[in-house]
Amino acid sequence: MRAIVLLCLAAAAAVAQPQSNTASIDADGTARITRVIPVPDTVSPEARVLVGRRPGPEGSSLEENRKRTDAFRKGRSEEARKLYPVDIEEKEIGGVRTDVISPLSIPLAKRGRVLINVHGGGFVTDSGSLVEGVPIANLTQTKVISIYYRLAPEHPFPAAVDDTIAVYKELLKTYRPDQMALFGTSAGAILTAEAAVRMRQLGLPLPAALGVFSGLGDLSVWDDSRALYTLSGFGGSQPERPATPSSYIGKTNPKDPVLSPIYADLKGFPPTLFISSTRDILLSGTTMLHRAFLRAGVPADLVVFEALPHAFWYSYQLPETKEALGIMAAFFDGKLGK
Repeated sequence: MRAIVLLCLAAAAAVAQPQSNTASIDADGTARITRVIPVPDTVSPEARVLVGRRPGPEGSSLEENRKRTDAFRKGRSEEARKLYPVDIEEKEIGGVRTDVISPLSIPLAKRGRVLINVHGGGFVTDSGSLVEGVPIANLTQTKVISIYYRLAPEHPFPAAVDDTIAVYKELLKTYRPDQMALFGTSAGAILTAEAAVRMRQLGLPLPAALGVFSGLGDLSVWDDSRALYTLSGFGGSQPERPATPSSYIGKTNPKDPVLSPIYADLKGFPPTLFISSTRDILLSGTTMLHRAFLRAGVPADLVVFEALPHAFWYSYQLPETKEALGIMAAFFDGKLGK
């Protein structure tokens, strides 16, 4: 009798505890997965720490989210300036607030060049101003203009695109397009492609290069990596597919070719570098936009890092970050005119 009771208890425990490393597929293809994912041996010790870090608080209000993100951005920007010394001047360009990030010395051959950065932050916060631009300015010895574009929900699409275009048009009065590049991370990566499509619509000359670092080109779909990952990789709760358009989209058709560049004519776009990672929430979006560029005949490179989460290059302590920033800098150095 005791053996039967123990067997029943074991069976009940098996029901209560989901089996690891299992998966079932519904008739419609929906996957229900339980997996045990060990910290991989294929990344640096520093990356292993980052991958194992618990995610921060969730579900805060927009105001709290902005306050937390601003604190992160300011702290990380100060860290950037210690590691990658530059001079910074706040300046209004084309009616838009910007930071002009200048290397401490600029070689004569690079004084006619400029890189334009549009920051990440989900279009509703600013997580990347200076965080993204400072290292690239230092490594490329090239001036970077970091744009503080208007944020949603107060200013939905196309406000951020309009601000980027306003700065670009003003810079065209000083710089040749073959000496300019546009790049960004996350929301900024999305905005980079959006602004390029808008430039084409307006008949503006396109810059010499684009950098799409963890982005996407189709805001009308819910893709695989957004169903798998969070901003921290596997950590935190996973939201369901949103039932309504985001505050950035507003009332615009999600398949608008500027809002979702994958629906635009991409032929003739400049060489573009795409970067992502295997636990990036925007991995699917990045790779699908890369393929759209390839189908259009655009010279486009894709670099995917192992195991790391979204926008890992914000974490300067990683050897992988040094590698990623080096790849970005070498790409821009090689594509801008003399």
